[in-house]
Amino acid sequence: MAVGGTPEKRGVIATCNYEAREYGVRSAMASAYAQRICPQLIIIKPRFELYREVSRQLHSIFADYTDQIEPLSLDEAFLDVTDSDNCRGSATLMAREIRQRAKELTGITVSAGVAPNKFLAKIASDWNKPDGLKVITPDEIDDFVRELPVKRLFGVGKRTAERMSKLGIETCSDLRSWDLVSLNKRFGSFGERLYQLARGIDNRPVVTSHRRKSLSVEHTFDSDLPDEDAVLAQVPELLEELSGRYQKIRNEYAITKRFVKVKFGDFTQTTMEELCALSEKEPFAVEPYRRLMQKAWERGEKTVRLLGAGVRLHDLKARDSVTQLELFEQK
Repeated sequence: MAVGGTPEKRGVIATCNYEAREYGVRSAMASAYAQRICPQLIIIKPRFELYREVSRQLHSIFADYTDQIEPLSLDEAFLDVTDSDNCRGSATLMAREIRQRAKELTGITVSAGVAPNKFLAKIASDWNKPDGLKVITPDEIDDFVRELPVKRLFGVGKRTAERMSKLGIETCSDLRSWDLVSLNKRFGSFGERLYQLARGIDNRPVVTSHRRKSLSVEHTFDSDLPDEDAVLAQVPELLEELSGRYQKIRNEYAITKRFVKVKFGDFTQTTMEELCALSEKEPFAVEPYRRLMQKAWERGEKTVRLLGAGVRLHDLKARDSVTQLELFEQK
């Protein structure tokens, strides 16, 4: 069973149960392809209002233990319980109690990971799914991380994992044999992060409020757009939706860049972006976006299944927000 859009309308899989995963069905996979590899797959429509309500119920439980909560998604969050007095201050007991209360209130199972930092807690939360608890104590970190496959590290995608494999790096133990300078030369700024994660180091705090860095809209079409003219004809509608969404947050964010995304019929994709002056009066003007979209399409010159348009944002409420002063006094 899976949740997602219908194959007839270019739907994608949002999630699926473990039985479907055994056939290779995965999140973000095209529903039509998912049904080809798993013919008996039943796809049901998402019920977002229900998901939001259950999420609110779960977060109400979390709030009984700490106010240091960093949401990751509707059903995932980091909790910093360092200063919590609940359950005699035991994070493990709190996790057990939260799981039990969640089951009683919502009827769903919850997996939890307990560890000294966010990186390890996330790994631990996935360790005994779909209904489990994994605890990593400080004195267990070294042995646990040493045998961890590098593909489990945050930020290591398929391509990076393949690059590492060619270098003989399969586990964190292999990664530890590389010094920091060598990792930086090979992986750039990500090298330092890899050096730390291979040793179980993650000093990121739990962030209780998130601010946007970008805003975008995307349209997936029932049938591929055949050519450049058909692609460019979609730009005004995309911008109308994007502009409408931005109006709701315009007092909190300034636009710094505009960008477009094109996903071709063969599922390859490309993006293009350009700087946008803070003083620009028409950040959603059609022509600049048409120009970007045209350049993006010319990279493939193929039929198109998805188009996107968006803006990069500057947080006007950030503590370090800097305003560019005018060179001359305005009369």
